[in-house]
Amino acid sequence: MSYDLMAFDPLKAPADKETFMKWYEQQVAWQEDGNYSDISVASENLRNFYIELTQSFPSMNVDEETFEAMEEAGTDNRLTEYGIREESIYVSFAWSIAEEAYSTMRELAEKHKVGFFNVSSTEGEIIVPE
Repeated sequence: MSYDLMAFDPLKAPADKETFMKWYEQQVAWQEDGNYSDISVASENLRNFYIELTQSFPSMNVDEETFEAMEEAGTDNRLTEYGIREESIYVSFAWSIAEEAYSTMRELAEKHKVGFFNVSSTEGEIIVPE
């Protein structure tokens, strides 16, 4: 089980919650043979957001040497799974870093003017930049 958040392109996502949730379901309809690691498909704001977020929470798609070094340093819990689409980036963190992940991702979403959806929250908090 993971702690999941999502950043999204506010110009592509529906404004009302009911329609947003239907759109969200389409965003997470992962295909078995899909490539969800190519950041070049995302909007410029989402790309900039991703680049900065991965500085704190590296993609778990690292080489074995990097993984072993992180494991030895005790920072392998920071390895994060990213599902990248044209209109959104779905991010799965370890629960042990949930608070830091939430605050960092929310801050970066605001900075890069992308939307923020707290997937793991019971309220399903959705924040759209002004």
